[in-house]
Amino acid sequence: MVQATNVVPAPPGDPAAAHDERHDPADTAVTAATATAAIPRRSALLVWGVAMSAYVAAVFHRSSLGVTGVDAAHRFDINASALATFSVAQLAVYAAMQVPVGMLIDRFGSRRLLAAGGVLMVAGQLCFALVTDVRLAVAARVLVGLGDAMTFISVLRLVTFWFPGRANPLVVQLTGTLGQLGAILGAVPLVALLHHTGWTPAFLVAAAFGATAVLLVLVAVRDTPHRAALAGPPPRLADVRWQLAAAWAQPGTRLGLWTHFVTQFSGSVFALLWGYPFLVQGQGLTPTAAASLLTLMTVAGLLVGPVLAHLCARHPFRRSVLVLTVVAATAGTWAVVLAWPGPAPRWLLVALVLVLAVNGPASIIGFDYARTFNPAHRIGSATGIVNVGGFVASIVLVLAVGLVLDLAGPAGRGTPDLAAFRWAFAVQYALWALGAVQVLRYRNAARRALAVDASAPSLAVGSAVLAVGEVVEHQGESGADQPGVLGDRDARQRRPEAVGLA
Repeated sequence: MVQATNVVPAPPGDPAAAHDERHDPADTAVTAATATAAIPRRSALLVWGVAMSAYVAAVFHRSSLGVTGVDAAHRFDINASALATFSVAQLAVYAAMQVPVGMLIDRFGSRRLLAAGGVLMVAGQLCFALVTDVRLAVAARVLVGLGDAMTFISVLRLVTFWFPGRANPLVVQLTGTLGQLGAILGAVPLVALLHHTGWTPAFLVAAAFGATAVLLVLVAVRDTPHRAALAGPPPRLADVRWQLAAAWAQPGTRLGLWTHFVTQFSGSVFALLWGYPFLVQGQGLTPTAAASLLTLMTVAGLLVGPVLAHLCARHPFRRSVLVLTVVAATAGTWAVVLAWPGPAPRWLLVALVLVLAVNGPASIIGFDYARTFNPAHRIGSATGIVNVGGFVASIVLVLAVGLVLDLAGPAGRGTPDLAAFRWAFAVQYALWALGAVQVLRYRNAARRALAVDASAPSLAVGSAVLAVGEVVEHQGESGADQPGVLGDRDARQRRPEAVGLA
């Protein structure tokens, strides 16, 4: 059993006092209720399943531009750089809203945010279906990005409250992985619908799909098993700053951000925008073959996600090794594709999409760091911080690829050639180098913080405190061994089931 730590009161006037996890009545009530009452499995699966449908719809809306980029360039009569602004607008809003949305989720709960986000995405797809002006089309993608920003971390917040701690890594990984079913719907089916019915009917169907998901959320989703909502009084600006500062102060939060940064951007940009043009215009594949490869990438991600979740659960102190391995494999495979003389053979393109399929599940490891290094009431804020990383990297790469394609493309031709795509995708290596260095930096910082916490007498556990890099076990109330937390003193008290190892 973990020994109780001494509580040091906050200084008078310190905004932390009002919302410290050791004194927050709302958070304490949720934790106590969860600990004393069993959560019905069917109810948990129903809430998660409906929330998953909202996330599938969000991924569908997000990726719908990826396979329609060539058609969008013709519809709006724009070049590669201008086409990139569509994705950049969508991703920039998504990234910029992550921290504010994290705070909103902590304030209003997941149900309201999921519904609001769904409505915004439906409005964006309706606008994208009907307009022909470039500025209005960009505004439509902004609405999609804004709604998308509210979805994934809302589902993660639900997972935190509806599933026990030891099941959390698997459910989070399944959430991110199964959500990519939306990308499958946004590949071959959307391309077929677009070419059969035209632009406007295809995107009207996309809007109808999103509206159905919103209705399901309103009917079936509850924020917690024991209370209808988590809404509290509006936070003061000082409290908001303290909440964000507390999440950012955790080295594990920053490790999660850079983990998300370095693992997500290559697969994300390939699926969201530039993979389809690269395969069709650069490699000479037919549209159907290119869409099939993107579908294979998504299906492979569905299969590899649970494997990564299992590895993280079994070896939590080796998560960063797994992250760096994925980065090395991705960079190495891209090197072979870009160096291949002429168009790459089909088997090599299949190998590329299979490696890129691992990127999305690997990026979810960043959210596991946010969860295990932060107490329950701060998870929304910490998750929002982490989610910024990959999308900032994706924005940079989307813009860079578009600019390089315009600069390196053949003069007088609107269609870039293979050489231009090679130069454009080579930009990725600068982002991989930056991200890998930062992952190593904050992994070391997290381990130093763990070592300090492990050496503090007030944090000794009944069974043993092992060296940093090993799992600490303690006897839970149910009599079963559960992993203990070294990364956050408050989290040790509040979330004894979490593992805060890097």
